[in-house]
Amino acid sequence: MVAVSQAGVQLVHAVAEGHSGEGILDYAMVFFAIWWAWMNFTWFASAYDNDDVLYRVITLVQMAGVLVLAAGVSRAFEGHDFLAVWLGYAIMRLALVAQWLRAARGAAHDERVMALRYAGGVLFCQIGWLGLLFLPESGRPWLFLVMALLEMCVPVFAEKDHPSSWHPHHIAERYGLFTIIVLGETVLAATVAVKSGVDEFDALAEVLPIAGAGC
Repeated sequence: MVAVSQAGVQLVHAVAEGHSGEGILDYAMVFFAIWWAWMNFTWFASAYDNDDVLYRVITLVQMAGVLVLAAGVSRAFEGHDFLAVWLGYAIMRLALVAQWLRAARGAAHDERVMALRYAGGVLFCQIGWLGLLFLPESGRPWLFLVMALLEMCVPVFAEKDHPSSWHPHHIAERYGLFTIIVLGETVLAATVAVKSGVDEFDALAEVLPIAGAGC
């Protein structure tokens, strides 16, 4: 969860520098990309993980996308440059489209329609996210809100006639692991900020609220 760690650290820096509003907004945008890509992969894997070579290769591509996204987190916070974040997210999402197209091949009619709806919906949303690269900064929060809602509508649309065969125990286990990772990375980021405040006594008052939130 290197991307979560990077986003947490950058949020702490933004709060400590007095840019809480911008930091929270940037964090929400970056964290949504991480969380939603993870959610989609988890639910797909619960239903269609056949563990063959091609599945593993595509999973490695998705992991590469996470690394690209993580590399762009600092630029997204400091310069509002979302190119690397968008590219990393695009790599993960296009890999997922490939997975859904694989699932559609040879499936029964209703299941094939569901898989193709997923692939088309994910691809459509990824095109919409291009607005982050071209819209002025004032328009990006509104685009984020619209696109986040559209992303979360894709599963509803795709499974309205035929649900995927996910496994409840597997999903519950993955949710628990993700929650533990996010909490751990958040506490780690808060610890780093507090340590910096202790090392530089003048900044201690600024990071005390962060210490309280971390507790």
